[in-house]
Amino acid sequence: MNRQNWIKKAVVISLSATLGAGAVLTVAPPAPVEAASVSKGTQVVNFGKQYMGTPYKFGASTSTTSVFDCSSFMKHIFKKYGVNLPRTSAAQSKVGTAVSKSNLKAGDLVFFSSGSRANGSNVTHVAVYMGNNKILHTYGKPGVTISSLTGNWSKTYLKARRVL
Repeated sequence: MNRQNWIKKAVVISLSATLGAGAVLTVAPPAPVEAASVSKGTQVVNFGKQYMGTPYKFGASTSTTSVFDCSSFMKHIFKKYGVNLPRTSAAQSKVGTAVSKSNLKAGDLVFFSSGSRANGSNVTHVAVYMGNNKILHTYGKPGVTISSLTGNWSKTYLKARRVL
């Protein structure tokens, strides 16, 4: 008998003696360590990645997952984790707490002024920060996609908010 089995038997015998011979002891296996170590922000991102390639449609209904616009996508993926976001990117940019670009964490909402409605200061687009200068979002032809926060998206970046 190996040491681990011997210890288990000793514990069972000891508890049986303490609780009485009729007692039943069940030992549950330990919870997986990975689940506890994944942040809620990473969970949101991983859930959102399931929708990669889902088409973009401006003004998409929040009751469908067959198409998304940027804010309906954020509303959908955050709702699963207990965060009820407003409908538009402009309204979403006012919830939570401000986060500097240098302190972004996975799950933070990042906001941009881009596209035909942009004027350089108004929020017209939202994405979720993934970590490593990557964002998960939806726009135009690619639909739900991963982009770099450097390059074009850094030029139209406005601010970030933490809602988790």
